[in-house]
Amino acid sequence: MSRLKKLLLLLCLPVAILTACDQEEELREVKLAEVTRSIFYAPQYVAISEGFFEEEGLDVELTTTWGGDTTMTALLSDGADVALVGAETSIYVYAQEANDPPINFAQLTRTDGTFLVSREPVEDFEWEDLKGSTFLGQRKGGMPQMVGEYVLKQHDIDPHNDLELIQNIDFANITSAFASGTGDYVQLFEPQATLLQEEGVGHIIESFGTESGEVPYTVYMAKQSFIDEDPETMEKFTRAIYKAQQWINEEDPSTVAESIEPFFEDTSLEIIEQVFINYNEQGSYAPSPLVNEEGWNNLQSIMDEAGELPEEVPYDELVNREFADQIMSE
Repeated sequence: MSRLKKLLLLLCLPVAILTACDQEEELREVKLAEVTRSIFYAPQYVAISEGFFEEEGLDVELTTTWGGDTTMTALLSDGADVALVGAETSIYVYAQEANDPPINFAQLTRTDGTFLVSREPVEDFEWEDLKGSTFLGQRKGGMPQMVGEYVLKQHDIDPHNDLELIQNIDFANITSAFASGTGDYVQLFEPQATLLQEEGVGHIIESFGTESGEVPYTVYMAKQSFIDEDPETMEKFTRAIYKAQQWINEEDPSTVAESIEPFFEDTSLEIIEQVFINYNEQGSYAPSPLVNEEGWNNLQSIMDEAGELPEEVPYDELVNREFADQIMSE
């Protein structure tokens, strides 16, 4: 290389570095808190791994806050700009007369994410087979428990009289409790349900998601003040999620599993793929970010049936569909 070329390269290098720095600074940081880490949220991880957020000029900082209460606390205290959590939490906060309520602006999952797992193989299962059994359910007051009881009642089963219902085991210990011999049936999320089946400890026999109907089960929400102050970021965030929702419908399950594998280091690629298939086949992944009114009303019916609805909240009060409508019309 000639001296002249070397000199030109040295002169251009600082410019290139400054340009790269400027591009990095242009990314808008968004603090995102997710209620748990789950393959149930596959489109979110796709939006990160496939660069859809970056394409929209966003640098998403993802934190797992483990639980609805802690996730909502993070959002309300400005520890997060956006929260991925069950839509019912926004109703609980609203009922406490919050001055700056969390608003649901984009939907990620539209069904319950739990499955009914039996200890023994069951041929030609009927829901009435549960009567008289010991049923290991989810924590009282949580959305999985509310959906579980709602589905049982839809099949003429009184959860508190027709079953020996166990609800005093922490969420993190339900799988191990069943594996160690507690209960004839258990209500479980993935991948725990599939892992028990792989180990021969349990058998997936039904889906609470298909039985309960469409609900805004897991949604993105932000405080009203944040939406008012930065609607452009809300629009970009929603667009990135919509890109991911479309992407998972266009790609095969193995490609999706490879995309989200870095988020599940302790889970094999084969299990990730199978769990994605299970959720995808039952329609758990919302095809668009739109939170529709029918699902919102169904959510409140389930909460009311469980005795957990503090007050009925109109759809327009806690749902902002402006960004979803805009993006889907593009």
